[in-house]
Amino acid sequence: MEFIVASGIGVLTAGGVYLLLRLRTFPVILGLALLSYAVNVFLFASGRLAIDQSPILSPYGDASYSDPLPQALVLTAIVISFGMTAVLVMMGLGAFLESESDRIDIDPHEGERDDASEAEECA
Repeated sequence: MEFIVASGIGVLTAGGVYLLLRLRTFPVILGLALLSYAVNVFLFASGRLAIDQSPILSPYGDASYSDPLPQALVLTAIVISFGMTAVLVMMGLGAFLESESDRIDIDPHEGERDDASEAEECA
């Protein structure tokens, strides 16, 4: 069980990092979402992976239970990541409507051409 969860966290993290390195806005947003899912699963798994156990103490004195604190943290993180994703989508949409392109890279020679054209105009 632990190997499956650890592998899932690794796959989500690898996919998120891969998508973060893309040159388009939408894959970057998806990469951030995948990374937040990986962190949520990690936090959830940190509360001990117990199958068929109650999330609170049993009235009969059994000491086997899942820790409710990571579950509350994950619930809060889900809400925050949804809001963050909505803000990023709106910022990406605004940038796309402003520049008519969703590429996030900047031409490194763009500033050099502007300086050269200004020098020609002054001469």
